[in-house]
Amino acid sequence: MHGRQTDAVQHGVSLILHHGCGARCDTKAPTVQQVQVGFGEPPKFAVEVKNNCPMCPVIDIHVKCGNFSQAVVDPRQFKVLSYDDCIVNGGLPLPPLQKLSFNYSHSKFLLTLKDWHFQCE
Repeated sequence: MHGRQTDAVQHGVSLILHHGCGARCDTKAPTVQQVQVGFGEPPKFAVEVKNNCPMCPVIDIHVKCGNFSQAVVDPRQFKVLSYDDCIVNGGLPLPPLQKLSFNYSHSKFLLTLKDWHFQCE
């Protein structure tokens, strides 16, 4: 019986740690920031998407992107799926505290976070 209790305690600790990881990331949503870096015609913008969770990769990052022009950026980094829905990094994981950055030259597009998932194991 002692072995079963130990297994249950170890299993319980594992579940708590797994849940704790997700709970910690809930307040660490990814961020999308853009800054104008060129003032010619057209202007140039630097965009940074960051995973702010210190413990878990973030996957399937979708961004509200209006009528973003796919022609201005590599679709492996930022792909237009439909009007107002773009996906970062092809939906692949962005490791904890990592950034993905790209530039585009065009009039400014409003880019805001739409949806994402943490991949805690």
